[in-house]
Amino acid sequence: MDSTSVVRAVVRDRVEVALAGPDPAVLRIGLLLPLSGALGLTGPSGLMAAALAATELNSAGGVVGRAVQLVLLDAGRAPAEVAADAGALVGLIDAFVGFHTSDVHRALEVALGGRVPYIFTPPHEGGGRRPGVVLLGDSPTRQLAPAVRWLVSRRGARRWALVGSDYIWPRAVHRAAAGIVRGLGAQVVSRRLVPFPGSGIDAEAIVAGLGRERVDAILLSLVGRDLAQFNRVFAASPLASRVVRLSGSLEENGLLAAGGDDTGELYAAMRSFAGQGDDRRLALAERHHSLFGDTAPVLDAYAEGCYDGVHLAATLAATHSLTALLAQPATTALLHSGDLTPWFAAPLGPPRAGGFLARATGLDLTVITPLP
Repeated sequence: MDSTSVVRAVVRDRVEVALAGPDPAVLRIGLLLPLSGALGLTGPSGLMAAALAATELNSAGGVVGRAVQLVLLDAGRAPAEVAADAGALVGLIDAFVGFHTSDVHRALEVALGGRVPYIFTPPHEGGGRRPGVVLLGDSPTRQLAPAVRWLVSRRGARRWALVGSDYIWPRAVHRAAAGIVRGLGAQVVSRRLVPFPGSGIDAEAIVAGLGRERVDAILLSLVGRDLAQFNRVFAASPLASRVVRLSGSLEENGLLAAGGDDTGELYAAMRSFAGQGDDRRLALAERHHSLFGDTAPVLDAYAEGCYDGVHLAATLAATHSLTALLAQPATTALLHSGDLTPWFAAPLGPPRAGGFLARATGLDLTVITPLP
């Protein structure tokens, strides 16, 4: 079976679902992925990973006898548009899972919070959430503090610039990073937020400004195509070999879009990387390759989060906790109990904790050290 057939077997069109009405014999999971917009290059990876999880669940007999279906929505559009489409499916969908930018996330939280479980899988801006909204990723401090500490200690990074897109998550990163950097005896000498969404960034002007400010490290919270454009321009600049860059959103799709990087100074802090080589990642890669073959999109950190999110929704359903009232406390209990029994149909067990620091080496991200 080719990858298109695998996806078609588990994905349903939202219009088809709306016309068919509720179906208690099926576990329907709304899949919120950026198929367009700034993060559009990552959407296909997430779709394949979610399809892998759904296929595994259905091959194991479904969830308490219910076949799993994914209902795909493009979360790369304007926040209000995505939220309206998702909200219209409440009552037809058992839970939503996905990754997208945080402006879309906040609009979805208003539309879905307290009504249906919504599992948001990527790094997030921190803070409390409405009932039913489950966060699987890390806050800026948890994600980035260990990586910044490593770079200050090992690479002597003292003069930091903060460069991000002008929306919720990068603003939160800037607030957290200022405290992290100061706490390590270093300093933030520059902050920039570029318009988002937009038609592209003036990367040349930003790089020129960073050169005048004599920075030796940059924390990047640009996303998607803007991150790729910045890294492409920066790698060709005189700063490339002496200024450290750290990103909390760089994964393999973004590195490929930038044309790779051979400077030796581009780092990423994420939950996982395609080539990290631990037992769980190797097993996931083997399952992914067995189902989709050599031509499937790369299994990046966003995709792994989406895979885990689908399995979490199934586990909550199997334990009668897939409700807006129970999803948050039940997830906390599942992830901290140490008991693998509830993860009955998740062959790799629960999502991982912690992350990794990796360095770009050509078209690959090579893990340097685990992060607590």
